[in-house]
Amino acid sequence: MKALPEVNFSDHGDIRYLHLGTEWVQGSMDLDQPFEIHLEYVQRMMAWLLFVDLSSVSKRHAMQLGLGAGSLTKFCWRRLRMKTTAIELNPQVVAACRLWFKLPADDARLSVVLGDAAEVAAHEHWRGTVDALQVDLYDHEAAAPVLDSEAFYRDCRRLLTEDGAMTVNLFGRSSSYERSLERIVAAFGEEAVWAFRPTREGNTIVLALRAPQTPLRGELAERAETIQTRWGLPARKWLRVFRPVSQSPRNT
Repeated sequence: MKALPEVNFSDHGDIRYLHLGTEWVQGSMDLDQPFEIHLEYVQRMMAWLLFVDLSSVSKRHAMQLGLGAGSLTKFCWRRLRMKTTAIELNPQVVAACRLWFKLPADDARLSVVLGDAAEVAAHEHWRGTVDALQVDLYDHEAAAPVLDSEAFYRDCRRLLTEDGAMTVNLFGRSSSYERSLERIVAAFGEEAVWAFRPTREGNTIVLALRAPQTPLRGELAERAETIQTRWGLPARKWLRVFRPVSQSPRNT
């Protein structure tokens, strides 16, 4: 196993950034609002909320593959009151999140597991138990996802409950994105996959549903309003930059 990168952080004004030995940002936290989600692309990883009965959220299970700065883990645990499991390979990242990024200690709802995301996804233990799977797996060079095969995405699909969803952060050149998207579509089926437009920084969030859904635009708008009012996520804006892959330009 190759050596894990050094973990450090930097502060710029009120924002703290996590780094893995390079200038690439692996996560962030607003020091004044440590349990909110600061980065736009990380906020978009919460788009699975558009596809569930919002009154059921606190009864659901969220899992993060890749802890980053702990933003998703903290938000799901603290703000959404969900059972939350985070899988992280690098023990230094876990230590950094607890020392510098306000990640709380494990409790009845929170479990941070040191482990390999590929092994966890393939293992029967979690199969069919995850309602919201959030995948953000980049190394210190941030060139392409560390795990990005069709087989891996099929394992991810098996983790999900019947109405569960996976969100994935894809970052990098457009050719890398297209390859990743093709593998996700192969694993989930084109009718089950939605995608955002890229952020200014080049992050594209893809959402894949365990089973296809075709919610009415009005239903999505109503949920977006509730999400934004209740939890402060910019969900109204999401609907302007989010669409099924089957309706994207690549298929027209």
